[in-house]
Amino acid sequence: MIKIDQPLLERLLQKADNSERKRANHNFHQSAEDTMHRMLNCMNPGTYVAPHKHQNPDKNEAFIILRGKILIVTFTEEGKITKHSVLEAGSPQFGAEIPPKTYHTLIPLAHGSILYEVKDGPWDIKTDKTFAPWAPKEGEEGTLEYNQSILQQIGLKAD
Repeated sequence: MIKIDQPLLERLLQKADNSERKRANHNFHQSAEDTMHRMLNCMNPGTYVAPHKHQNPDKNEAFIILRGKILIVTFTEEGKITKHSVLEAGSPQFGAEIPPKTYHTLIPLAHGSILYEVKDGPWDIKTDKTFAPWAPKEGEEGTLEYNQSILQQIGLKAD
């Protein structure tokens, strides 16, 4: 049995706090070749998850929030916001599933936000994600401004 408990969450938060990317994950799957990937993903405000989709191979992705608050946004092929949901631990909205071929991003709204994430495997860095051509890539200038523009369009603020 694999336990998911407060000490594990605290260790993961410490890793995220010390990360330049302001996030960290803890994998439960054994290898990149596993057919189902399960992980904890800790994100802090100020991180950037470039909008992307899982296509060729198509993959489903699901999120359940364990701690904090995270915005999940889906987009059209052209970059228009189609849906959004704020996942907050202990609230009525605590999970979401993203179908294959759907552009999406995540924006943490509170420090120490942690998701349990499940995604079809296997993982191959060359084919796992198709990044949106209309959004900045991770590491490029304008990433935080892009996140801010999404929050403004939806009418939200990070805590």
